[in-house]
Amino acid sequence: MNSYIMYTSVIILLTISFFKDKKKTKMALKKAWKSFENILSQLIGVMILVGLLLSVFNAELISKLIGSESGWFGVILSAIVGAITLIPGFVAFPTAAMLLDNGAGYMQIGAFVSTLMMVGVVTAPVEIKYFGKRLTILRNIFAFIFSFIVAYIVGKVASGIWF
Repeated sequence: MNSYIMYTSVIILLTISFFKDKKKTKMALKKAWKSFENILSQLIGVMILVGLLLSVFNAELISKLIGSESGWFGVILSAIVGAITLIPGFVAFPTAAMLLDNGAGYMQIGAFVSTLMMVGVVTAPVEIKYFGKRLTILRNIFAFIFSFIVAYIVGKVASGIWF
């Protein structure tokens, strides 16, 4: 239902924009298409990788490694994987949803997504170049530690138990 409302709203707004200024609307649509083309290869690549991983690792194994029963071991494992993985945000959340559907726990996914977005092991060389080694290391350490706080809060909110 929400999808229909969103699509209808977009079509109406796009029609209004087109009648207001055809040239700007066409230019905006061309830019949007270019952005989509640039993102598409990353999106397809990650979705194929996740699909392959989900076919190799069944729901039982995922649940064992990063399920809610895996406890802090699963949180640490998820945080490490998230810290060394370079996935854009628009792919991270659907990936997290797929992992949740296949048995991953909320705390573990909270750690995975937060380290994925905040810790940059792969991008550290570029960050060191611009911000220096000390600041890069400190920022990544604090972000990694903070991801455990995020995981804990996500776990409590998902279970309905507050502190």
